[in-house]
Amino acid sequence: MHVAPFLRSKSFIVADEAAAVTSQLLTLLQIISLGGKQVHDANIVATMLVHGIERLLTHNVADFMRFSHLITVVPIVAPSAPTTS
Repeated sequence: MHVAPFLRSKSFIVADEAAAVTSQLLTLLQIISLGGKQVHDANIVATMLVHGIERLLTHNVADFMRFSHLITVVPIVAPSAPTTS
């Protein structure tokens, strides 16, 4: 998949992990009990907060519910298979 069309699009932004994201991540780690792989989820949320991204579309709803007071977690729901009668 080529990312160039997305980068040129006005519909998408690249949410860089700059110093502000690191600072936000450290704040999250102080206020929410996390460890191990959960830190990666916290980094995603820190990036979202710094860039003003409010909603996370994910298959991994359970892991992000601990952040639901900070972001809106939107589950990806697979389309239902057509029913046959």
